[in-house]
Amino acid sequence: MTRKFDAAPTLLSGSGGLSILGSTLTTTPLNRGRLISLLALTLGAPLAAQRPTSPGQVRPRPAEGREPEFPPPSITQYKPRSTLVAPVHMVLRAKFPAIDFHGHPPFLASQEVINQVVSYMDSLNLRVMVSANNSSGERLKQQLAAIAASKYKDRFVILTGLNLRDVGPGSGQRIAAQLEADIAAGAAGVGEIGKEFGLFAHKADGSRLKLDDPELDAVWETAARLKIPVFIHVGDPAEFFEPIDFHNERWLELALYPSRRYQDRSKYPSFEELMAERNRLLARHPSVHWVLAHLGWHANDLARLGRMFDSLPNLSSEVGAILYDLGRQPRAAREFMIKYQDRLLFGKDSFQPDEYPYYWRVFETFDEYFDYYRDYHAFWKLYGLGLPDSVLKRLYYGNALKLTAAISRSGFPK
Repeated sequence: MTRKFDAAPTLLSGSGGLSILGSTLTTTPLNRGRLISLLALTLGAPLAAQRPTSPGQVRPRPAEGREPEFPPPSITQYKPRSTLVAPVHMVLRAKFPAIDFHGHPPFLASQEVINQVVSYMDSLNLRVMVSANNSSGERLKQQLAAIAASKYKDRFVILTGLNLRDVGPGSGQRIAAQLEADIAAGAAGVGEIGKEFGLFAHKADGSRLKLDDPELDAVWETAARLKIPVFIHVGDPAEFFEPIDFHNERWLELALYPSRRYQDRSKYPSFEELMAERNRLLARHPSVHWVLAHLGWHANDLARLGRMFDSLPNLSSEVGAILYDLGRQPRAAREFMIKYQDRLLFGKDSFQPDEYPYYWRVFETFDEYFDYYRDYHAFWKLYGLGLPDSVLKRLYYGNALKLTAAISRSGFPK
């Protein structure tokens, strides 16, 4: 059977088919699709006005160019119910006792607060909380005294902070002396050195305090001599430094939080500039055991972090606040965490007890397609990594025990 095909005015229709520049083609059900493509490509027919953009695409995708019949919801309104029926394994307690290396508990200066925090820790199987609240001097001593007087002296360690404001000549020695005094008082290490260092902190002369400023070498040399970890948070996710447009996958977070916008190059360095300063700092002080917060903001590019681990044996990192990146690439993240299992620490960041089980579920199960706990961080779903027990033990407690002598070994598997 032949069919008459209506084409552009330059085509002449006949009873036997189509005449194209003097030639007649007969269309059949089998060759009609090929003919349509040929006409569009050869003659610039109306189909070519919607020329596909992907190699091998011969016609527009369904719904391409159509507009919704109804007003579209905003990004904050669209919360579709998933119809996927999949196994669910809620994990309320960690499989093994855990050390939160990136803890931000309330100020631990009263027995009431200490008891309340320990109650939550027990429910989650958190054995030790490392307080990374940047405490120094009297504020540090006040917490250490309260913990020592409690029933839970082996459940907490405190990291000391560094005063990096108005750095000028002689500041390095002054900061190093305070560090030494805080460690002698009972602090377990340095941190969390906040993102202000590199982004906001300025020197006494008004210039930005760069991460690799040589004035601070005395501080890092003191940390190396004392054999304590230095826990440092550098910058923020790379998208926070990029234009705030509809191609930015952190658009909602940036729209909600003005303080997380670093696009102004007259005020802030670029993401890559910060990372370069950080990398020079780490390489220049190979005797310091550095711990990068948030997987160094490279959880979206694990190969990059892997190259850092390969070149810097003095480097570890922790997984706080980047679960959304690990959970969307379960196969790659699983392989990465197995390969670098001796370099990774568990950390949560914000002390919200109801959020810890999301970490246990991602690390311990193979569950699929479940929500993250903050939709402005991730509009996508998470998948479990199903890490082996040997990796979980190193992640949850083994690596932190090796790194930090001040953490009690009590309560952990032998």
